[in-house]
Amino acid sequence: MNRFMKLGAATLLAGLVAAPAAAIDYDGRQITIVIGYGFGGTYGQYARAFAENMRKYIPGNPNIIVQSMPGAGGIKMTNYSYNVMPRDGYWAFIPPDTTVVSQLLRPTKVKYKANEFSYLGASNQTNTILVVRNDSGIKTVDDLRNKPLVTGNTGPGSTSYLIPAMIKGMLGLDKMKIISGYKGSRNTILAVEQNEIGGAAFNWLAWASIVPHWFEKGKETATPILQTGVWKDPDLPNVPMLSPLVKAEHKPVVAFMATLGIIGRGLALPPGAPKEATTVLRKAFTAMVKDPAYIADAKKRNLRVLYTSGEDIQNFVTKAMEDANPEVVAAAQKLIFPKK
Repeated sequence: MNRFMKLGAATLLAGLVAAPAAAIDYDGRQITIVIGYGFGGTYGQYARAFAENMRKYIPGNPNIIVQSMPGAGGIKMTNYSYNVMPRDGYWAFIPPDTTVVSQLLRPTKVKYKANEFSYLGASNQTNTILVVRNDSGIKTVDDLRNKPLVTGNTGPGSTSYLIPAMIKGMLGLDKMKIISGYKGSRNTILAVEQNEIGGAAFNWLAWASIVPHWFEKGKETATPILQTGVWKDPDLPNVPMLSPLVKAEHKPVVAFMATLGIIGRGLALPPGAPKEATTVLRKAFTAMVKDPAYIADAKKRNLRVLYTSGEDIQNFVTKAMEDANPEVVAAAQKLIFPKK
């Protein structure tokens, strides 16, 4: 090879190295959002609101559809998102609020690393509220110690299982039974309405949007008994928090579980998705949640808008994984998944 050929080859190689990556093109394309629960609950409601409102902020205005993949309280879908979901920027998912907690508490069931997802943002964060039918005779936490209660949930990986199991273990509620396997919060709440079970634990948004009439003044058919989170839900100032009711040795576990709220209801991309897709879709998500049209649509669906940025969620998840104290995790596992 002569020096001119060498120069040409070097120039060509330099050009290839310097050439920018092909821009992701959403024009005429379709984005699929996957949820790990049924369509009737808040995951499904938010997914549909995202699909209808976010597209106009994405260059090319792609069509957005929603798919449901229920199972194991969202773990089945999250495992799929990490291991199988296409990483081309055209697939996204709504991460369960238990994404971090499940990875730490159920390492044999979880097949993902929460910190490797790309979080786009969240449209809501909220506490988990234990609600009980009034005809159960249970109106306070003390009543839980003395009267039987059967609670239902969507699976061992869900908040609706983790929180009642934690409450049962910490407060010594031997009369509480926990039944898993309902498909979504709406079906579980329907089971409460039909008196198949006596109560359940979901975020306040689920209760207030699915059965708001239960809590109308003078017509109450169910009572919020207890809530978990970093601070009280603004809608429930008189419902006690769990933390002051538990022993000192359990308070770190309560604080660890309280971190569920920040993931809330939002969007994420699988690991390895193009960085440009993360940038474009984070920007689109932020614009959407600030849009009066989206806020009005959310209100019509009885959804709350409490925004957290994708960057903040990413940092939170990373820190939570780094700071996880093995002793706290072990204590939580023992309480929530006691060996039979």
